[in-house]
Amino acid sequence: MNKHSNIVLGSILILLGAAFLMTNLGFMRFSWSYIWPLFLLIPGIYMHFAFFTGLDKNPGILVPAGILTTYGILFYANVLLGWSYMSNLWPLFLIGIAVGLFELYLFGTHDRALLIPVAILGGLGLIFLTRAMFYFNFSYLAPIILIGVGVIVLFKKNR
Repeated sequence: MNKHSNIVLGSILILLGAAFLMTNLGFMRFSWSYIWPLFLLIPGIYMHFAFFTGLDKNPGILVPAGILTTYGILFYANVLLGWSYMSNLWPLFLIGIAVGLFELYLFGTHDRALLIPVAILGGLGLIFLTRAMFYFNFSYLAPIILIGVGVIVLFKKNR
């Protein structure tokens, strides 16, 4: 670990210890349920910070960064709103992976092959999320997608 990482980690540990101590002494109310998603969110945000500031120039770090940040936000939403929403928000597990891979594509390799799993996972995640959240009638969606793909195939220029 470098000096910067030690400062960040040490500060986090001191803040957590102080919060637990103040809770045990009765000065404040503190619940572990509001803290544990930080163990996903903070590393995800730190990996983004490390890449975009040049501390880590490897674009591969963006895959776990995107996944951890998305999952951290998902779990915080459930902690704050209630776990009953997980039955509607579970597609974010698929979207989180798509976010990480898409970040790698955008800021790293520009390998077009990465767009295939991004489209599959992100598309499925968005379809399931839309269906769960808005009770969208999907009986029209499949035919519209087939027509759209057919039009793209017909008018695609041969390379």
